[in-house]
Amino acid sequence: MSVSPSSPAPAENQPAAASVDLAWRRHIPALAAAVAGIRKASDDWDAVSDSFCDTDGWPVNEHGYEDGKVKRDAEAWRHVEVFLDHGPEVLAGARATARSADYAEGPISEDLRWLRGIDATLEHAGQLQREWDQILVLMDASMPGSRKLYEDRAKEERNADGWHYADELAIRGPALVRAADHLARRADSAHTTRARAALARSALEIRGTLPASPPAPPAPGAPVPGRSR
Repeated sequence: MSVSPSSPAPAENQPAAASVDLAWRRHIPALAAAVAGIRKASDDWDAVSDSFCDTDGWPVNEHGYEDGKVKRDAEAWRHVEVFLDHGPEVLAGARATARSADYAEGPISEDLRWLRGIDATLEHAGQLQREWDQILVLMDASMPGSRKLYEDRAKEERNADGWHYADELAIRGPALVRAADHLARRADSAHTTRARAALARSALEIRGTLPASPPAPPAPGAPVPGRSR
């Protein structure tokens, strides 16, 4: 399978330093927790949403229904922000570490295929966040002292727009976590193997350069060569 044109080419025979630069791996647990958080927000809402609706699925308690969605969207967006903070670095690290063969077969081939659309999700969510930052700046400039009156409503609208991206990350995020974890472990294992081999070679070289040990002195009372008793 070919790699997405928009994605960096997978590592093939890169220098050892590139393949073991695993600083991005420290962000993997944060992404895993963010996926779990989005799913929990969705599950919590699904567990109660029907109680606000009739048998045809139309809300009969619109106030409760809207409040529930607002809560879901706010909680989910909090985890989207985690993806915006850590996702691009993990995604770049995983793609730089993956090999062409990983895309064709193996334990993470399907996960790598799922990552093809995550770039757009992160970019659109990031654009939404940047727009939100601009709105706050405009609020500070145009309505000093009364920003709080409008901020909450604007935040609800941002969170509602962001729910789509949260849902996408709940689907594609686990693939990123699994693929990144697998690649980090493999690279770490290869690095450990190379380090052990290097230590073994160094030990052999050191032993080869040491001077030969002097012969042991004769034991007390032993006859001296070349002399008769």
